[in-house]
Amino acid sequence: QASGLLSRCCYNGRVQWEVMSGISPAQALGICGRSLSRPKGSLGHLVTYAPFTLFPTPVPKAVFLQSLAVQTHYNTLVDKISQDPDFLQEALASTIEVDDFTARLFRIHQQILKEGRAQSITLGLNRSDYMLDQEEDGSSSLKQIEINTIAASFGGLASRTPDVHRQVLKVAGKLEESQRILDNNPAEGLARAVAKAWELYGSERAAVMFLVEESQRNIFDQRCVESELWKRNIPTIRKRFDDVSRTGSLDQDKKLFVDGHEVAVVYFRNGYMPQNYISEQTWDARLLMERSLAVKCPDISTHLAGTKKVQQVLARPGVLERFFPDQPRVVEQIRATFTGLYTLDVGPEGDKTVAMALAAPDRFVLKPQREGGGNNIYGSEICRVLQGANGNTDRAAYILMDKIRPAAVQNYLLRRDSPLKISNCLSELGVFGTYVRHGKDVVMNECAGHLLRTKSSEHSDGGVAAGVAVLDNPLLV
Repeated sequence: QASGLLSRCCYNGRVQWEVMSGISPAQALGICGRSLSRPKGSLGHLVTYAPFTLFPTPVPKAVFLQSLAVQTHYNTLVDKISQDPDFLQEALASTIEVDDFTARLFRIHQQILKEGRAQSITLGLNRSDYMLDQEEDGSSSLKQIEINTIAASFGGLASRTPDVHRQVLKVAGKLEESQRILDNNPAEGLARAVAKAWELYGSERAAVMFLVEESQRNIFDQRCVESELWKRNIPTIRKRFDDVSRTGSLDQDKKLFVDGHEVAVVYFRNGYMPQNYISEQTWDARLLMERSLAVKCPDISTHLAGTKKVQQVLARPGVLERFFPDQPRVVEQIRATFTGLYTLDVGPEGDKTVAMALAAPDRFVLKPQREGGGNNIYGSEICRVLQGANGNTDRAAYILMDKIRPAAVQNYLLRRDSPLKISNCLSELGVFGTYVRHGKDVVMNECAGHLLRTKSSEHSDGGVAAGVAVLDNPLLV
């Protein structure tokens, strides 16, 4: 079915705009684009399309609807964890002893607790990621990979990709299928929650500050959310850690000012990896923002709530009940999405986990406390890491998770300067969730849309930003 279309739209991975059937290159870049910085010393930027699948990927309707239905419960769970310092202390105690990055974040968390939170407004923009585990009878079950509580990306581009696949399917003569591509606008949903936090802050002059990286590879994704805020007449600014270090200050009321602008909301699109903190001044800037009256997305406790160690602890018997007493149905819905998660803390339970992993490493994934894709460890590398840390506290920096085994489907992955070929592909479903709490009152709790990312089955790990996965759309079956 694809051969005629492919000959018209692609050559050596370079998209020819005939596939857009009248959509210009500039319009197509608005559908899915990203900015790549040129080499140091050169002028300007290189703009290219974000990678995507030629066709949408079939996804069972039942598990898709399940992922949407559970998202508001995950929002509540993250919020409750962030308000429970005793739980965070218990959950992360072993990790902060051996993982310097998590320990630095935790020290900021402790300082804020000691001083008292300046702001009672909490804003959460989360994304819960899943894969569909293939059962022996051929059915699929929804299993969570992780939940992202900081810089959960691709809500902007996911809002534009439905138009791409609708048009591709029309060109391919698949009109009925093109009409089954779901409407999806996470950018609007994310912006709606940011706008609510900005409104509660109470100053029309104050801006939403996007805290961004030095070199932007995913700028258009962020610009989609910015555009939605400007539609609401909410001013936005884009600043880096260095800008906050040089020009950031708090007034006597702890209002945050950066480069002369009062900041109502700090939206972190940076700060989730150790390499984002290049100096002590960077860490000082993070603390300055956390101490301020600005609404943080996420605040430091919500950032810590998204760590892999917290995910593993939540899977222990009785832990979910701590956050949802007398709500067995909610506990059941959340727990149904868990896969096997195992501690590597020093002690008999951690020793048992190590023995299990060494005996069958291909059954598992070894996960450090890191975000951003490309960090997980597989196969024989698991043995190398655990044998090197066996009996050592260093192993507590990781958790072990059952490897999810989704069914592969065939598709074409379109990337800049990448050869075009049909590939066996695996997909990952993300669901965006938003919430706003004002004091003790939750004033917003929503599922804001979805994201499908697809990669060749030859790759074990890595997201779109890591250069492995591409953007996709679900075609419900």
